Amino acid sequence: MTTPAQTADVREPLPLDEVDLADNDRFLDGVTPWRMFHTLRHEDPVHWQPEPEPNSGFWAVTRHADIARVDRDSETFTSTRFVNLEEVDDDQIKKRASILELDGVRHRAMRSLLQRQFGAGVINQYADFLRGLTAKTLDAAFAKGSFDFVADVSADFPINVLARLLDVPEDDTQQLIDWGNRIIGNTDPDYADVLLHSEESEKYRDLPFRSPASLEVFEYGRELARQRRGGDGADLVSKLINETPRDGVPLSAQDFDNYFLLLVVAGNETTRHAISHSMLALIQHPEQLDRLRQDPSLIPNAVEEFLRWASPVYHFRRTATRDVELGGKRIKEGDKVVMWYASGNRDEEVFGNPYDFDVTRRNNDHVTFGKGSPHLCLGNLLARTEMRIMFEELIPRIADIRLTGDVPRVRSNFVNGIKKLPVEVTLV
Repeated sequence: MTTPAQTADVREPLPLDEVDLADNDRFLDGVTPWRMFHTLRHEDPVHWQPEPEPNSGFWAVTRHADIARVDRDSETFTSTRFVNLEEVDDDQIKKRASILELDGVRHRAMRSLLQRQFGAGVINQYADFLRGLTAKTLDAAFAKGSFDFVADVSADFPINVLARLLDVPEDDTQQLIDWGNRIIGNTDPDYADVLLHSEESEKYRDLPFRSPASLEVFEYGRELARQRRGGDGADLVSKLINETPRDGVPLSAQDFDNYFLLLVVAGNETTRHAISHSMLALIQHPEQLDRLRQDPSLIPNAVEEFLRWASPVYHFRRTATRDVELGGKRIKEGDKVVMWYASGNRDEEVFGNPYDFDVTRRNNDHVTFGKGSPHLCLGNLLARTEMRIMFEELIPRIADIRLTGDVPRVRSNFVNGIKKLPVEVTLV
């Protein structure tokens, strides 16, 4: 049974010349990524990482302070050349850009469309719904005794929340999960219809993540928009289709497509993986689970440790708009600059004993949602609320939970994902 704890061997020296953040296979064992990050923070915190063609390489930024500097300075480090590692031309940018690939006035205007829907005033109104949904999810899973925690809990719960926010039928949730897997998992042969950078992917170069599943998401979103255009609904689709951004420029059909796809993907994938990693950490650190069981008031604070530990998104990219010095390295205009959030969340300069999973950790200045960035995750409060309620409901109900099989991970250097988490639960 393969269940490596993230505390195992993560600080074992890895020669710098063996570090390769561009190799997705290095991210499969749950240990090697942390060893690479550890080496880079200590030996070469702003590191030039070559990439296979057709990409040209990138600067890997691995220290917390440098990540924060890049994240805050959108004038020097722009998102408009795209935020993943794929290099795109101007024509692709015009067709594929979402709110993630905007800066400045237009970015703020597009963000404002849904900002209130993800603010405390609205999210707090969902508390009773979230608690009821959590109980329903756990009842169904716990009735099995042995089950896959990913499929039955951590994927099922956030996708049902998203369905509520989009006001779509519960019967559609499995399709939404499938789309997210196929799109985000574009480097994993278990998920992808077409692997990124394969010859076949050239057919889909103008689609988000080069995934043909994007076309299915577009079609689904367009039908929802057709039904709700001109209405007075409060769901996310109605807001996008019936309201005008603050800059006065309406969303184009393409803007809507890409915004909707981002909601489908981001609204499911990151929270799902954060919950999975949190549960795995509690299984591997039973003394921390006992602390939360004995004192449930620790759970809201523990959520911040869950988020730091999970780091469900390994990185986001920016592109230098001018020559600039960072970490003693001279970065040239046009270079890709990649913030490795997962590494920043293990930075010894910020976190005492960063490889300890500690649910009582205070002043947890993690960068999971970004750091001082105009692109700070729009759904961060919703994710925090979902996770808090999930573990407030789950922990008091279980006397014991243990792994019963392997824990395979997504083949990706972008999403830090767990595919399956087979468990057996003994109830109180």
